[in-house]
Amino acid sequence: MERTTQVIGQSGAFLDALERASRAAALDRPVLVIGERGTGKELVAERLHRLSPRWDQPLVIMNCAALPETLIEAELFGHEAGAFTGATKARAGRFEEADGGTLFLDELGTLSMAAQDRLLRAVEYGEVTRIGSSRPLRVDVRIVAATNEHLPERVEKGGFRADLLDRLSFEVVTLPPLRARRGDIEVLAEFFGRRMAAEIGLVEWPGWGPNALDTLNNYDWPGNVRELRNVVERAVYRWEQEGPIDHIEIDPFNSPYRPRPMPGAARGADAPAPSTPAEQTTVPVFEPSGGDFKSRVAAFERQLLSRALAEHRFNQRTTAEALGLTYDQLRHALKRHELLGAGG
Repeated sequence: MERTTQVIGQSGAFLDALERASRAAALDRPVLVIGERGTGKELVAERLHRLSPRWDQPLVIMNCAALPETLIEAELFGHEAGAFTGATKARAGRFEEADGGTLFLDELGTLSMAAQDRLLRAVEYGEVTRIGSSRPLRVDVRIVAATNEHLPERVEKGGFRADLLDRLSFEVVTLPPLRARRGDIEVLAEFFGRRMAAEIGLVEWPGWGPNALDTLNNYDWPGNVRELRNVVERAVYRWEQEGPIDHIEIDPFNSPYRPRPMPGAARGADAPAPSTPAEQTTVPVFEPSGGDFKSRVAAFERQLLSRALAEHRFNQRTTAEALGLTYDQLRHALKRHELLGAGG
């Protein structure tokens, strides 16, 4: 199946990476493509294949992260009938399918150490052995692999074989993130916008307004080109006014009606706290003032109860659970401090 996605860009950093890939394409050597998610690693792998002498042979793509560890080796190297439960008939692996062509291994860093051992032998000797077989098969395959990890660091931590990395890194093509190629943002937005307009049947491409371009140029694009494409295509199909498209919504989940976290649900350390009525209730931090020990403890207890109620949206059962009290114990404490009607 022919792809409709194109490699687009004019920034120096991006063109340098493409040039490196193009020069390496003619050599029958492994290439590693490094880049953040959405930077176009698979497109560069396809470019390496199409510009190589193997262009008319198979390009076989395998996402190493898409399969459970127990199936990775069978998928790569194939298996014989009865090799394991469920293997009712023999099956060729991806290496055999790619014989004479290129095998693209995406998310290489997710391979288990056992799979790395077998992959090293395949790269080193050009031989694979199906699971359940003792007879090696000769294969002629060029490896192109991709990852968003810094593999030398993985090697230092013992998570990746140094000898396999040495064999696969004849050439390393590192793709720049979109934030490092700002000049390409409007070029890409124009391309994706026009393509989406044609897809939904717009007679004429309206272009981009200044507010939309400001938003596109000022965003950091952690999802890179893939995220930009989604944002642009969404903006085009949602636009219902005359004139240039001038509204961009980066976050499609942004809504005043999005679900709130369950009360008491754990949040990650970096996750923002949910916007709830409890946050709008101001409970002052307790600062001891005058009075004896007993009165200060009572004041602190009252303030603690008030804060806990507010944090749990005045749900007494949830508050009791959070404080490690029974429901009756909490009710008794609230009654003692005249807080039974709080939040009502």
